[in-house]
Amino acid sequence: MSSTASGKSGTWRNWGGNVVSRPAREVTPASVDELAEAVRRAAEDGLTVKAVGTGHSFTSIAATDGVLIRPHLLTGIRDIDREAMTVTVEAGTPLKRLNLALAREGLSLTNMGDIMEQTVSGATSTGTHGTGRESASIAAQIRGLELVTADGSVLTCSEKENPDVFAAARIGLGALGVITAITFAVEPLFLLTAREEPMPFDKVLADFDELWAENEHFEFYWFPHTGNTSTKRNNRSAGPRRPVGRLAGWFEDEFLSNGVFQAAQWVGRAVPATVPAIAQVSSRALSARGYTDIPYKVFTSPRRVRFVEMEYAVPREAVTGTLRELRAMIERSPLRISFPVEVRTAPADDITLSTASGRDSAYVAVHMAKGAPYRGYFTAAERIFTAHEGRPHWGKIHTRDAEYFAGVYPRFGEFTALRDRLDPDRRFQNDYLRRVLGQ
Repeated sequence: MSSTASGKSGTWRNWGGNVVSRPAREVTPASVDELAEAVRRAAEDGLTVKAVGTGHSFTSIAATDGVLIRPHLLTGIRDIDREAMTVTVEAGTPLKRLNLALAREGLSLTNMGDIMEQTVSGATSTGTHGTGRESASIAAQIRGLELVTADGSVLTCSEKENPDVFAAARIGLGALGVITAITFAVEPLFLLTAREEPMPFDKVLADFDELWAENEHFEFYWFPHTGNTSTKRNNRSAGPRRPVGRLAGWFEDEFLSNGVFQAAQWVGRAVPATVPAIAQVSSRALSARGYTDIPYKVFTSPRRVRFVEMEYAVPREAVTGTLRELRAMIERSPLRISFPVEVRTAPADDITLSTASGRDSAYVAVHMAKGAPYRGYFTAAERIFTAHEGRPHWGKIHTRDAEYFAGVYPRFGEFTALRDRLDPDRRFQNDYLRRVLGQ
């Protein structure tokens, strides 16, 4: 262990504040060799191992009472291959730093989620995604992986090398090993034109198939207790670049989307009866706007209001029915929901436990402010999602178990068999994996 690897232990908390764990020790390896040594030492001491990024998952997927590995010294770009159009990055690299570094090199990922605080390994291992007609999750853009397995050996995989591991480990839930590096497919930097505009909820649902088909990236937010949505369409553009003005950007992205929104959360929690009225006002506050910029400036936005979230992928053709049921449930209930419901899509992919594995999918995400009592709302929403054979996001709150997953993932057994082979002693086990993957 080098002087940079620390062995101190303490309390670990996730970003949403809903998960707390006390690891026996923390290690901050500065190289792949140090990480492999930490895994071997954990085995000698009979301890389990978990790597944790920025803690943006709302599930206890990263919680451990064993060895907590923090990968933040394993950052930076290892290699850019302009012939193959790939970039290899260390696992602890934050998406924000990757996006900036790629832009400087005139490169970009094809698609991304709406926040970029997470590490590349944390984001991909839990299936983080944006929205796209043809372009899928961040993990679907992976072309190669390097991971330290349970016996401390380093395994590389791709479509050609260890393809069975590659099929599963791109969204591996931390169950197959600790990722040390990821090779992504990239493309020359391009421009996107974003069109944001309000649209009635019923119109969005009636026109959903058209809106999806006509746009490379379509998403919308519906404000419960109202008939209002805010839609966003991102499409490639020949330019010129016309970014959001500094003042307008601050006003809409910081003041309205974060500042006023935070105040609305406080008022809504203090006086729940005011929530529908606040929702009417906030759903009308964001006016239509258009801008053209490089991808990460269009796809991502700051999220300063802390929240907890549940998100399910349903078959794309089931999304309008799912949303109508969600609206009816909220209207029938005494619930007062001050956070918008987010709706996105993804094409089918070939990753074993991807929420879009083998089927075109639509995502419905429900949120509550950090510290608010979310169980009643999430339980009722989950009942609707599971009736449509929904698959929950691995990093967001849900109550499903291995028995359920075996029914909604045709290749579930393939993943658990690979885990038996790579981690027979369950070195990477924790309570969450015990529930979702079984013993």
